[in-house]
Amino acid sequence: MAEHSKERYELKKQLAYLRGLSGSGTELISVYIPAGQPIHETANKLREEAGQASNIKSKSTRKNVGDALEKIIHHLKAYGNTAPPSGLAIFCGNVSDNPAKVDIELFAIQPPEPINVSIYRCDSRFFLEPLERMLETSDSYGIVVMDGRECTIAELRGTTTRILHRLNSTAHAKIRKGGQSARRYERLIEESIELYYKRVGEAMDRYFVNTVKGVIIGGPGPTKENFVKMAPFNYQIKILGVVDTGYTDEYGVREVVAKSSEIISEQEAVKERALVERFIKEVVSGGLATYGESEVRRALETKQASQLLISEGLTYKRVKLKDTATGEERYITCKSPQELESRINGVGGSVQIEEEKALIDDLIELAEANGIDVEVVSANTVEGAQFLGSFYGIGAFLRYK
Repeated sequence: MAEHSKERYELKKQLAYLRGLSGSGTELISVYIPAGQPIHETANKLREEAGQASNIKSKSTRKNVGDALEKIIHHLKAYGNTAPPSGLAIFCGNVSDNPAKVDIELFAIQPPEPINVSIYRCDSRFFLEPLERMLETSDSYGIVVMDGRECTIAELRGTTTRILHRLNSTAHAKIRKGGQSARRYERLIEESIELYYKRVGEAMDRYFVNTVKGVIIGGPGPTKENFVKMAPFNYQIKILGVVDTGYTDEYGVREVVAKSSEIISEQEAVKERALVERFIKEVVSGGLATYGESEVRRALETKQASQLLISEGLTYKRVKLKDTATGEERYITCKSPQELESRINGVGGSVQIEEEKALIDDLIELAEANGIDVEVVSANTVEGAQFLGSFYGIGAFLRYK
């Protein structure tokens, strides 16, 4: 799990950077090479594209596209005869924002999951969709929480829960019109309940057929069991389990996620919840865990830490300052350019910035340099938000106190 979360974070970071780049014309090249494909096939195709690039009317665009293709072909020589096991995505082109200056940059990504498409595209922006789809967890689960009056339908994908649909029923309303026999009234109630179940089943069909790995049903009382017995939904939908909850709204959905750890043990949300809860328990009990930048950094440097927990929502930067008069160096951590400027003014003297790096990257590099596992915690779960808000998004499990 640790390696997977770090790979996803790295890919997110790379894509965010590439997404911000643009070309002055259609001169940014995106190349996707499927896993195991012979490199010479791609190289030959790019040489053909280089020949066709001579037809481009704009002299500057023609030259930039030609130079980018040449750079990609040269880069491919580093991979031998075949593409890496997960394939290869290469992005190259003039990314300069100064019309008077040309800056041909190349970015190569070996993704965490295999590429299964062969693509060549030349445009004003890099084509990132195949890699962006990899960030969507392949397995997703349907969640239905219901009682006799209302139902909430949701989807759990990775660490994110999304409400899809809400339904209401009047089947159990305690209303009886005069003149009706008791038997007729009961039959109307039964028909209303069947209609309600049918509506829930139709909504499940709409959202869950061929889109989720399975569905978990929750809710208070016997309604959920009766619904499952009736099974008014497509036979392709697999019911993974039924759990008791106290609510039928968003809180009920959260209860289902919390109570279904064995059912969906492979889901990121459940794994992350267990990890953060274990961390909090260790911190509160004074056990083998610590948090905060200085404490965690010390634990990483001395190899006292066994695992680094870092939130992907961490926005701080670590800046290296140098006094040009004395040669003295110091590090500061700040959240914004305004805070950095204020801190520099507070230091005084002839201070200049030597290096600036995202704090999350700095701590990950320190952990990896010391052979310590890294777990990147998302910020879009209740537990992940608690880790970021209460523990500054920086924590570590310790080998010893």
